[in-house]
Amino acid sequence: MNILIDKYSAAIINRGFAPSAKSLAAALLSLLLSGCVVGPKYHAPATDVSAPAYKETPSESKETGDWTVAQPSDAMLRGKWWEIFNDPELNALEEQLDINNQNIKQFFENFMEARAIVREARSQYYPTLSIGPAITESRTSANLKGSSNSTTGSSGTGTGSGTTTTSTNLQNTLYTLPLEATWMPDLWGKVRNTVRQAQYAAQVSAADLENERLTEQTSLAEMFFEIRGQDQLQKIFNDTVEADQKTYELTLGLYQTGVDNKISVVEAETTLRSAQADATNVGIARAQFEHAIAVLVGKQATVFSIPVKPMTVAPPPIPVGVPSQLLERRPDIAAAERTMAEANAAIGIAYAAYYPALTLNAEGGFESSSFTKWLSWPSRFWSVGPSVSETIFDGGLRRATVQQNVATYNADLASYRQTVLAGFQQVEDALAEVRILSKQVQQEQQAVDLAQEFVKLELGRYQDGIDPYINVLTAQTTLLADQRTLNGIKVQEVTSAVALIEALGGGWDRSQLPTPKQVTEKPPKSETTIQQ
Repeated sequence: MNILIDKYSAAIINRGFAPSAKSLAAALLSLLLSGCVVGPKYHAPATDVSAPAYKETPSESKETGDWTVAQPSDAMLRGKWWEIFNDPELNALEEQLDINNQNIKQFFENFMEARAIVREARSQYYPTLSIGPAITESRTSANLKGSSNSTTGSSGTGTGSGTTTTSTNLQNTLYTLPLEATWMPDLWGKVRNTVRQAQYAAQVSAADLENERLTEQTSLAEMFFEIRGQDQLQKIFNDTVEADQKTYELTLGLYQTGVDNKISVVEAETTLRSAQADATNVGIARAQFEHAIAVLVGKQATVFSIPVKPMTVAPPPIPVGVPSQLLERRPDIAAAERTMAEANAAIGIAYAAYYPALTLNAEGGFESSSFTKWLSWPSRFWSVGPSVSETIFDGGLRRATVQQNVATYNADLASYRQTVLAGFQQVEDALAEVRILSKQVQQEQQAVDLAQEFVKLELGRYQDGIDPYINVLTAQTTLLADQRTLNGIKVQEVTSAVALIEALGGGWDRSQLPTPKQVTEKPPKSETTIQQ
């Protein structure tokens, strides 16, 4: 039974003092029999996701390129999402990342810590037992009144008498073997709410772990395709240098035969040297991406390398599903919802402070001043008794604590709804970006094809002496600019596809979130030992 606030706690909140002893006794008996849990019952927040499809899917757009979403429309990515790109090198790197990435390991250990806290909270269900055998030597002071033995005697010579007193201090040895038990019954659900709070916190940690894993996976994929784009850019510059070299030799030959002038030679050589410098500069970005991937997979950049391979991959059809599935697919949304459940349990803990606390104490064991009789039956002793405590005035502390936890819950609710809104924004942004870039790739490819034809025509006219070399230079510059733009768009298109997968939650869904029972179970010993 869940109680938000009953007449007894209402009296406490409204009047600032405890209910009568008779009322407390009745409430205590009732809760002992029914096992009530004070505080609000948790209900997951309702969110309107009734839209039948995402707004920015190609099917909803008048302009579509080559890229489309996978069918059927309600399909979902499963498991190792990166395999959709069909790149064996990427697959191998992603497998290494899940094992060796240090950020993922850190979040995993945070999850293991949260699971341990659950077991710590559950320990409050049971009594605390302690044993404390002791041997005590004691000696009383001879100068304390009543602490000495007196012996009185008489002596005389016939003419008088005298009295003598002898004082001896006492020294004792006490052997004790006590066993103490203390237990606080969970009358108002404080312990149960504490356990639930810890379980929900562990689920939040599990969702955070999955969110970090997805972040690292998508970062690796994006940097991998950036390297492939740099390799393609390197090929473009190498081909440009080769073409400029031939043009320079052609211009030099025409100058030497008196057909052309010195200016054309200088312009051709300048273009060649500039292309060579740009080709050299490409290596900087590639090296930095390669080093970053080395860190992601847990390897030293010094011993890590990725083979050169120009990018040819285009974004594959990606199953985006329907909007109603997004709440179940994103680990950050799951973490935000579990954070609300955790805050709700904290409200119940705060309400429990309004009710009296019952403590059961028991003590027994053996006690003797003789070692040989220490463990004998007559040396036994015991005591048992309950105690009840209730705060009758706290200056508004409990009321403020409840209000604080209610405010925390409301803030978490707003954060959850904001996370959901941001999730839909990211999906729509990524869908629009991939869709529009697909169209732009087609358009830019046409520009490249025309620029290549432009260069071919101008070279012919230059060789025939019709056009000056400056026309050839303009055509070559246009071609290089279009090729670089096309390559950049292709890289952006594939990395946007990776961002779309991340926005959709990767291959994760809420069914993979561990249950409260699973986070309570004791993990294997291999996961709880100190690592070297």
